[in-house]
Amino acid sequence: MVESAQPQRPAAKAANKRGAARLAAVQALYQMEVGGSTLMETVAEYESFRLGREIDGEQYRDADAAWFRDVVSGVVRQQTAIDPLIHKALPTDWPLARLDTTLRALMRAGVFEIRSRLDVPVAVIINEYVDVARAFYTEEEPRLVNAVLDRIAKEQRPEAGGNAARRERP
Repeated sequence: MVESAQPQRPAAKAANKRGAARLAAVQALYQMEVGGSTLMETVAEYESFRLGREIDGEQYRDADAAWFRDVVSGVVRQQTAIDPLIHKALPTDWPLARLDTTLRALMRAGVFEIRSRLDVPVAVIINEYVDVARAFYTEEEPRLVNAVLDRIAKEQRPEAGGNAARRERP
């Protein structure tokens, strides 16, 4: 019997795979907006070459491909309903067009999940997207994501009650 020289990695928990799918979805939405690629070609590229793969020495985390597809295609399908919600939740002097592309992609994905993934608690969705924001930003953007998604969640899912979002860490 031959043993593998590589140590076996423990299987990622489903929640970790969803977090990786959310991060990849934001990256894919960014790529689609900046590069003009279609939904089908972007999803195919990520599933074939990125999710759980090593690229240029960087190991991409294994992601829940179905979750990734659901978020990316859901944002594309619902974008005309999602964007006005984000615009309304932003400060009045900060229109949606003023947000950078990554922040727009991030908020669109979060709003899609708040509206469509009723099986996931609002607090979990907001927490996950604040964490994704921290992967890209170190300043005020994670707080903005928290505030905007919380405002939208209170309107879209009032059953979630009070402050659905987590308190910001110092």
